Amino acid sequence: MEVILLERIEKLGQMGDTVKVKPGFARNYLLPQKKALRNTKANQARFEAERVHLEAANLKRREEAEKVAATMDGHNLLMIRQAGEGGMLYGSVSGRDLADAIREAGFTVERRQVHLDTPIKSLGAYAVRVSLHPEVAVTINVTVARSQEEAERAAKAAIVVEEAEEIVVETAEAAPEAAAED
Repeated sequence: MEVILLERIEKLGQMGDTVKVKPGFARNYLLPQKKALRNTKANQARFEAERVHLEAANLKRREEAEKVAATMDGHNLLMIRQAGEGGMLYGSVSGRDLADAIREAGFTVERRQVHLDTPIKSLGAYAVRVSLHPEVAVTINVTVARSQEEAERAAKAAIVVEEAEEIVVETAEAAPEAAAED
């Protein structure tokens, strides 16, 4: 089925593109969400008549998303979960859990905006992508720990590791210079 996109859709096309998609995808997602129109002469004329308004509305939503992205980018979330001795969680952290935690942090997001390839099933630090707009995405840092104290210890250990890596890099850069002076 051919449809005219009313907004940019990742991995599909830009606003105004005529793309061929599977009928079920169009019927069950694109058309009900008002993200596309069927490709007919009447709908093409309607799209061209509304194009300026659609682009203006898209630009406004994008600017709002960029403002939110500026405050949200690099935001750190802490998820407290029970885990076994090996660090495996009893259960998992899903996109819904992350969306709820982001909402509690004061941002408005839906579950479908959180892109998590697989559920988080072990303790640690993860980078999660959140799409605020089809053209604006941010990365938030999620730390999954058994307790607040454990998360603080892990953060301190990460800082120590980063500082040690910087010292190794500086030493490696300075070694050739010292050898050249001898």
